[in-house]
Amino acid sequence: MSSFSSFKRGDAVTLTDGFTISLIKGSDFPDILEMLENPKVTEYLFFAPAPEEVYRGYFDPIIDGTREAINKGEIPEGPTAIIRDTSGRYMGMCGLHPVMFLQGNYEVGYQYSEHAWGKGLASSSGRFLLSLAFREMGAHKVTADCYRSNTGSYKTMEKIGMIQEGCQCAYYKTESGFDDRLLYGITRQQFERINGADNHAGTTRS
Repeated sequence: MSSFSSFKRGDAVTLTDGFTISLIKGSDFPDILEMLENPKVTEYLFFAPAPEEVYRGYFDPIIDGTREAINKGEIPEGPTAIIRDTSGRYMGMCGLHPVMFLQGNYEVGYQYSEHAWGKGLASSSGRFLLSLAFREMGAHKVTADCYRSNTGSYKTMEKIGMIQEGCQCAYYKTESGFDDRLLYGITRQQFERINGADNHAGTTRS
């Protein structure tokens, strides 16, 4: 796994062969916008499609907060990361979002451009984020959710060790009716059983 200290500085670090991961910056926004304009990408995103100003209202504070965290030498409270290939082509993004009022609980999410599908990037970035959460950010639990019909998403969560913990029936409204919401999660103890504890386990951000 690439150095979290380099990642925290805003550097692009190796995610897997041929691809890097780095904290979000302002110049990433046009690529994010282009990805979210693809209906195949937004099929399982309840917040998309949306006007550009809605996306700017969401991402601008994240970008500003990330810049401030890098300047302070800290991991952002809710790190959002960008994946590119070694030529600089945008592939997608992923992130950890703190759960309000529940210290140590985070939600993980990811979206990838259509040309990035089938390359294992969702599982690679998911593992990266789980390691970041549990070994650098003092997380107790990480959760995620997806549409039941989004087979690729829940198979990715299972591949990285997350466990299905529940189902909310007919949660999402779709063009063809309604779809269930699958709930996944993993605790620090479950993560360490899969990956082994190391010297970083139990640390808080620094």
